Amino acid sequence: MKGVDNLESNTTSTNAPQLKRTLKARHLMMISLGGSIGTGIFLASGGAIHTAGPGGALVAYAAVGIMVYFLMTSLAEMAAFMPVSGSFKEYATRFVDPAFGFAIGWNYWYNWAITIAAELAAVVLIMKFWFPDSPSFLWSGLALLIMFGFNYMSVKGFGEAEFWFSLIKVVTVIIFIITGLLMIFGIMGDEAIGFSNFTIDDAPFNGGFFAILGIFMAAGFSFQGTELLGVAAGESENPEKTIPKAVNSVFWRILLFYIFAIFVIGMIIPYTDARLLSESVSVSPFTLVFERAGFAFAASVMNAIILTAVLSAGNSGMYASTRMLWDLARSGNAPKFLGKLDKRGVPVNALIATTLVGSLAFLSTFFGDGAVYVWLLNASGMAGFVTWLGIAISHYRFRRAYIAQGRNLSDLPYRAKWFPLGPLLALVLCLFIIAGQNFQAFTGDKIDWNGALVSYIGLPLFLIVWLIYKVKYKTKLVPLKDCDFENK
Repeated sequence: MKGVDNLESNTTSTNAPQLKRTLKARHLMMISLGGSIGTGIFLASGGAIHTAGPGGALVAYAAVGIMVYFLMTSLAEMAAFMPVSGSFKEYATRFVDPAFGFAIGWNYWYNWAITIAAELAAVVLIMKFWFPDSPSFLWSGLALLIMFGFNYMSVKGFGEAEFWFSLIKVVTVIIFIITGLLMIFGIMGDEAIGFSNFTIDDAPFNGGFFAILGIFMAAGFSFQGTELLGVAAGESENPEKTIPKAVNSVFWRILLFYIFAIFVIGMIIPYTDARLLSESVSVSPFTLVFERAGFAFAASVMNAIILTAVLSAGNSGMYASTRMLWDLARSGNAPKFLGKLDKRGVPVNALIATTLVGSLAFLSTFFGDGAVYVWLLNASGMAGFVTWLGIAISHYRFRRAYIAQGRNLSDLPYRAKWFPLGPLLALVLCLFIIAGQNFQAFTGDKIDWNGALVSYIGLPLFLIVWLIYKVKYKTKLVPLKDCDFENK
């Protein structure tokens, strides 16, 4: 192998259990394809079109898509060379600063642990569509049991679950796009819809620059999860080949699933339609288009598909946060007992701890009108963007250190295109999105300090964790010639 052998499977002096490399190319491909397909496209895309018009939504999603593509190529270069389960934390530690790596690791664990709670809350709302009088705890408990079960079985169990969950989502979007195009050109439905909805009122752009800026935030949230590929790299077969192959599909996935889907919605449903703002499955953009095409039971079918998307997100979140917590413990940055693996190579203690935290966060929705949960969720939302920043910074330093140490770029299993433009552009766009999380709080007659604090709380939390570690252990920026590329 040209790069670094798997840190988890290279131990020859001990019979201790190791993570298992059982994720196949098809698993990684579907994790890559399905990572960003969820409620962001099935529900939130309607609100984006209503706010900024079809043209504004396309611009925002395309720009964020380009940023994510560069982030994924940056991650792929590091992950193909050094496939480790705690990838973001490990890269940040080795190529930036141990304090930065520590903060990135805990930031990413927290992000997905709280996301589990969000998915449990979403499952309850989805099931209430069919069973309005049923108890909430029944559905949240069942969903939690399913997520835990898939992750407890083995990494292969997680991979198989994600493969089928993602396949359902991918097929749905493809059918939606084909159906929409047939309706636009009059092959399906009563008459050709044409391009009329792209020019009504203020379309294709509505609300100007600030409306598009607002959609940047929504688009950013929609694409979170694509970085899961880096976490899965530590348990994949032949990461030198499978990771680049999966990442190379990212651009086409973005183009096909988001750009084409938003184009179809904007063509068929006028952006002025107030139903696009609804978060109800019964009037989701996909449901509206399928109903207009004459598909019976469109709302129920879409509800079932969105349920699989939510379970997929929760399943992935549990996997990602468990592996990150395990890696933190293994490197001495979390309690030691969380770093143990069972005979099947599953970090059960870290899995149980993550499940408990997600459950407690979900329970907070029932107390104090959910105020605690709102704060937790807002802090989690910022955490995803901070992780992306960490990836961009780590890759920039990785490549510079690689060259500074006299290494040959041709020895890299995968090389990100357009360096250093790629990571630098991703870094700038990500900072732009973070800064604009709630720009409205500063544009009124009076600054909305409460709104600003709720929106930006995740950033000071990250900085506090980073600085506490940095001050305590007196860490410094790792010199390029001292960056560690070797297996230990």
